[in-house]
Amino acid sequence: MKLETFSYLPPMNEAMLRSQIQYMIDKGYAPAIEYSETVDTYNSYWSMWGLPMFEIRDAAAVVYELKACQKANDNCYIKINGFDPSTQAQAISFVAYTPNKG
Repeated sequence: MKLETFSYLPPMNEAMLRSQIQYMIDKGYAPAIEYSETVDTYNSYWSMWGLPMFEIRDAAAVVYELKACQKANDNCYIKINGFDPSTQAQAISFVAYTPNKG
């Protein structure tokens, strides 16, 4: 299932993820991690992994939490959101991990 724009590209490696996350942080967005076992157009609810990381300035901390979420929820899709505090809205969102449901 193609979930969003990035899903049409090859899977991102860790360096690519770090780059996207650092861009998000540099823009002033607060990263947050969410996960869901099933994804379809009717499922708009994802569980949040911890709280949004408002004070994070280094993508490494977000990647660490992403790996922890993946380890605990290996059968789930995991996405990273960037919340813009000035508009109080989600500015960026992409799926960072897709499970092998093979």
